[in-house]
Amino acid sequence: MTILVGILLLPFLGGSSSGLSSGAASSAVPDPAQSAPGIQATNAFYYYEDLDAAWAWYDEVMGFETVVDYGFAKILRVAPASYLTLVDAAAGMHSSEEPKSVTLAIVTEQVSGWWDYLTGLDVPMRADFDEIDGRPHDGFVAIDPEGYFLEFERFNPHPENPLLMPRLAEGGSLGPVTGSRPAELEVQATVLWLYYDALSPVEAFYERLLGNGLLVDQGWAKVYAASPTGYIGLVDGSRGLHQATEEAGVTVSFFTSEVGAWLERAEALGVEIREPGLSVESERVDVFVGYDPGGYYLEWDTFRDVEDNRRLLDLLGSR
Repeated sequence: MTILVGILLLPFLGGSSSGLSSGAASSAVPDPAQSAPGIQATNAFYYYEDLDAAWAWYDEVMGFETVVDYGFAKILRVAPASYLTLVDAAAGMHSSEEPKSVTLAIVTEQVSGWWDYLTGLDVPMRADFDEIDGRPHDGFVAIDPEGYFLEFERFNPHPENPLLMPRLAEGGSLGPVTGSRPAELEVQATVLWLYYDALSPVEAFYERLLGNGLLVDQGWAKVYAASPTGYIGLVDGSRGLHQATEEAGVTVSFFTSEVGAWLERAEALGVEIREPGLSVESERVDVFVGYDPGGYYLEWDTFRDVEDNRRLLDLLGSR
């Protein structure tokens, strides 16, 4: 997938700074109260110098099922409606040298079990794991073979989480499909944490785009629902695990059966895309790409009913 960087236009946010446009007609902007087209699952594209080594690690250590294998890209199922795609950086939209300004949070009830399992395999950790009663969440951060952060996080019953807890209970969980991961270590959901210099314009952008209100407010971090088990987390880069960066070695992706409707919505909101209309990738996927206010790539994907996609389509309920 070779897609060029563009500039985001956000007429509904106003102002005159770079990335904003006053040329779009306000009558074309969708009413955020109206339902957005469906999102079947969230996905993140990560980019690797040694794709085979990264794939082997996620297969053997993490136990994620590979549901699509295009050779240069492998789509792995992390939670019931959350995916991670490993990409050969030589063939992707980002290089392996770009800042990895992203953290994939793996939401699980078995945080301490994951800690014991991963430390037993000598997986590098950012810091020690320390559970403290009364906190809204507990967790730790592991580091994958090429430096991406994986946060293993349990959200606790707490005044900060009343809207999230029922969603986690209803969303189900996913155990290992392969590798050495113990069967009792499950994944409920994912949060893709992204890092910004200023949160207010990004909050407005995602609320308009997704048509969802704020789900979790941590003060300097905000969480929005995207799919039944996939969440987008917006973080103040001055306080998070990463700083905000102009480039980031990740593409945020939304799997949908309604890519055309999403294209219309994105255009109406003033999101500049690569080119008018949809692109077709290798006769397998209909796709378009836009950019959020921090420059993160946003990609929408509808998978065609071809042999390579059959397992994924079954899981998405598209066949």
